[in-house]
Amino acid sequence: MSKTPLHALHDAGQSIWLDYIDRSLLRGGDLSERIERDALTGMTSNPTIFEKALTESDAYDDQLASAPTTHTSWELFEMIATDDVRDACDVFRQVYEQSGHGDGFVSIEVSPGAAHDVEETLAEARRLWTSVDRPNVMIKVPGTRDGAIAARRLIADGINVNITLLFALDAYADIIEAYLGGLEDRVRNGKSVDRIASVASFFVSRVDTEVDKRIDARVAGMPAGDAERLRALKGRIAIANAKLAYALFRERFSGARWDALAANGARVQRPLWASTSTKNPAYRDVMYVEALIGPDTVDTMPPQTIDAFRDHGIVARTVDVDVDRERRAIADLESSGISLASVTDKLLVDGLASFQKSFEGLLERLEQKVVGR
Repeated sequence: MSKTPLHALHDAGQSIWLDYIDRSLLRGGDLSERIERDALTGMTSNPTIFEKALTESDAYDDQLASAPTTHTSWELFEMIATDDVRDACDVFRQVYEQSGHGDGFVSIEVSPGAAHDVEETLAEARRLWTSVDRPNVMIKVPGTRDGAIAARRLIADGINVNITLLFALDAYADIIEAYLGGLEDRVRNGKSVDRIASVASFFVSRVDTEVDKRIDARVAGMPAGDAERLRALKGRIAIANAKLAYALFRERFSGARWDALAANGARVQRPLWASTSTKNPAYRDVMYVEALIGPDTVDTMPPQTIDAFRDHGIVARTVDVDVDRERRAIADLESSGISLASVTDKLLVDGLASFQKSFEGLLERLEQKVVGR
């Protein structure tokens, strides 16, 4: 099979995960073909993806029809979701083994409603971990303050964790601390850390969507020169924010503290670039992938972005290039009166609300499918 830009991306040290799941993909052999053709090494899911799969496919109808009539819509969701994720883990098991247990992971998310409840997050995460029962499953936990507390305890339990919905550097710093602390808790208790894996999912394009909107509102009535300088920041802040996250990753996973954990076999918590599909049609359709390429990273892409990068993606190490320039871009944004912290706070709230809406729609769809059983 001929090499594509996706294989070059993998060779550059970035893992390519598919941000999509449905039963026909898993059971029809298409996923196995994509692993070879597109150098896929993992998969992510979320409530929105499962809602789409359930709405657009009848592949779940037989299982739902035969499910116990006492099952609630919540229990039905966990039944089909854990089955799909378990099957996906099995498809990626060879990747997991060949990578020395460093890749080949499939993520399943706790319900968004648990984002601000540590104990509920822990209960759901542990239940999903036990139900899927595969070493290459990752449990997705929202990157709230409570999520960070839960993540530390889950890591200490030996559970692989994907921290999702990260937008702000401060929140990311808390997540890194939770991971390091969880590993240290295990070491203190005499437990192994060499099989624990984690990623921190930093969302990208949504930052530009919100920042660009605020820039457009602010330039109205500004002097022409000032307006032009501010407009020049459109389409830049998301990448700048992610590059600073990578710089923080490099800083925190070095030095004496990390060296002590690495000596026990610990792995770095890789940054995962999420939301890398381009929302603005005026921008290059693979710009967020091309701008954040580098070692020890993951990019989770929907099928259309994978197809686009296979066709015309350009591979070069970019994730740690011009970092000082990116700092200046964010400083310029702040000096114009647009607070990046305000943007990222809003995006976290909006992201949780969006996933919660999808989750509620998913449960409603399940109720419709099983009515009259």
